[in-house]
Amino acid sequence: MNKFIIKGGETLNGEVNISCAKNSVLPIIAATILCGEKCTIKNCPMLLDVFVIGDLLKSMGADIDIDFNTGDMKIDTSNIKNTEPDAELVRKMRGSFLIMGPMISRYGKFKISLPGGCNIGTRPIDLHLKGLKALGVDIKIGHGYVEGKASKLLGDRIYLDFPSVGATENIIMASVFAEGETIIENAAQEPEIDDLIDFLNEMGSDIKKIETGAIIIKGVKKLRGIKYRPIYDRIETGTFIIAAAITKSKIKINGIEEKSIKPMIAKFCEMGINMEINEKDLIIDGRNELRPVDIKTMPYPGFPTDMQAQIMSLLCCTKGTSVITETIFENRFMHVPELKRFGANIKIDGRSAVIMGVNEFLGCSVRATDLRAGAALILAGLVAEGETQISDIYHIDRGYVNIEKKLRKLGAKIERTKE
Repeated sequence: MNKFIIKGGETLNGEVNISCAKNSVLPIIAATILCGEKCTIKNCPMLLDVFVIGDLLKSMGADIDIDFNTGDMKIDTSNIKNTEPDAELVRKMRGSFLIMGPMISRYGKFKISLPGGCNIGTRPIDLHLKGLKALGVDIKIGHGYVEGKASKLLGDRIYLDFPSVGATENIIMASVFAEGETIIENAAQEPEIDDLIDFLNEMGSDIKKIETGAIIIKGVKKLRGIKYRPIYDRIETGTFIIAAAITKSKIKINGIEEKSIKPMIAKFCEMGINMEINEKDLIIDGRNELRPVDIKTMPYPGFPTDMQAQIMSLLCCTKGTSVITETIFENRFMHVPELKRFGANIKIDGRSAVIMGVNEFLGCSVRATDLRAGAALILAGLVAEGETQISDIYHIDRGYVNIEKKLRKLGAKIERTKE
């Protein structure tokens, strides 16, 4: 097992390059199942979750070749024969469920083990299954597996009780070859959804969003293989914005999607962080005295739940009282006890965390309980006096490409070592 050792108190400077979005890449890789031809995902982030979903496709018969210099992932799904992927791989991450839609669409069946992932709360798959059933899929659940079969898929009007990102993606992919028209109402609006739609349309799908936010999919007969570059990672962007602010530094971030980070920028500006956007680049000046804010996580275009833990680290070091209300996942405050080890003053009241800013953090030994919690602990370690050790960093490797190397390039003292 690896761990991070951080010596805090360093000011950051220089430039950092943002990777492509993990939350775009995973459904796009799953969607290559639909075309049965060769696709190339350009500049693919070399992340643990990416390798897992790649191995998942290989376990079903796909051919995958990764150029680790360019990040290009070449995927050929023409030889997929097995519609029951390796159960151990499925259990490694939640995103495994994204193969249900393309598998039922292309092969008319799937059988998949219940997946794993970060333990940040219950994330039921009922909305995924509700959408598939509406299209004509017969679903059976038992003995730790979900099995789906359909002799024919027919388009339908589907209303999601909650704008679930995964359910929206699965239903879109399941509808690509469905006869007629499928309309998804109350669909998720995240930028990663738009990226998947762009990818599928370039392959030959007929998908569009309308002003109400609904997504309309008209069934087609065939897709073609393409080369595609996913969008930049808005969560990694937000994490490095906070890295600059928490260390009172000025840095340049290369590779941003301005529209996708607007909900975060609004809160950062409210706190007093200075930002200058120039097309795909962003200059962050975190040297101002920051102000406390109240935050409620919401589906896009609200403040993202995936940034809740990171901004909590910043608010812990900001004078005054802030309140964060988590509305998406009921168990996403597991980083709070770890932040308290640094000296944070946080009180939990149901789904809200009341944060009273402290003057300093002291380095300590902490454990990454999940992906974004791990990023929050790194941020705390950057500003803490003395040495911080973070264990269970495999969670962090699921969502951040070489985060310690990127931080070292900015001047941080962070090393990866064996426990």
